[in-house]
Amino acid sequence: MTMLIGVDWGGTKIEALAMRADGTEIVRIRENTPAGDYEACVKMVAELALAVEARAGEPGMIGIGIPGSLDPRTGVAKGCNSTWLLGHHVEQDVVAALGGRPVRMENDADCLASSEAIDGAGAGKRVVFAVILGTGNGAGIAIDGRPHHGPNNSAGEWGHSPLPYPDLTEIPGPPCYCGKHGCQETWTSGTGFQNDFARHSGRHVRAADIMELYRSGDRMARLIYQRYLDRLARGLSVVANTLDPDIFVLGGGMSNVDELYHHLPEKIGDHTFSPVFYTPVVRAKHGDSSGVRGAAWLWKERH
Repeated sequence: MTMLIGVDWGGTKIEALAMRADGTEIVRIRENTPAGDYEACVKMVAELALAVEARAGEPGMIGIGIPGSLDPRTGVAKGCNSTWLLGHHVEQDVVAALGGRPVRMENDADCLASSEAIDGAGAGKRVVFAVILGTGNGAGIAIDGRPHHGPNNSAGEWGHSPLPYPDLTEIPGPPCYCGKHGCQETWTSGTGFQNDFARHSGRHVRAADIMELYRSGDRMARLIYQRYLDRLARGLSVVANTLDPDIFVLGGGMSNVDELYHHLPEKIGDHTFSPVFYTPVVRAKHGDSSGVRGAAWLWKERH
């Protein structure tokens, strides 16, 4: 089998890709996610996978990244920020929509980590910790190019750890969809960045526009960025203390903030137990295409 098909099932878009086993892309299709409609999402995932296969003109094996994970015993979706997936047998339903075709299904952040470890920014590194700084926060761990899961299929659920070293103004923290307060995601996702600006300025502004205000010297934007940077550094310092990965790879919308790569490594080092911090912090090589490439690689790495 020389062709691989990947589907990145996201909260705002669903993207499908056909590529060769050497990573050469053949065709790509992207559609807006029918948010809140589980059956429509399943249908779209199957249709897009079959559409890229048809355009490529040959059969392929299908890998799918989802915004959550599957219970390793029951197969039921858990931990999904696209909450309409929760409680469903997602892999089983997609297989049925594909007429019984086999699929490989993993967490989208695991797909990001695997993609960047195989032929992206983390290529050649043994332990890659890949972080999604998007609508939510997710993370994936790839070891020797393979996603690491753990017995609960929960490895890398960094976004739902509490913010480390909180001050009194950060306790208990904003409510999270998971039912807790003050999760890392509520602070350092792109949504968290925007919400923090809105709380202090009264203005609802896109993250990219906040950064433009920062670059123009806006005092409030500078304050909010500095708080964001410190919170992100605190969160990643705990990963450095426990896992000490060979590289941090950032994906998602906030990974496009160039300033992070200048400021973040030193800030992480300020919070680690070790007096030195040499770990590279880099942008995902494949950008927002990394997740769909990682999904395509799922069959290859298991095969």
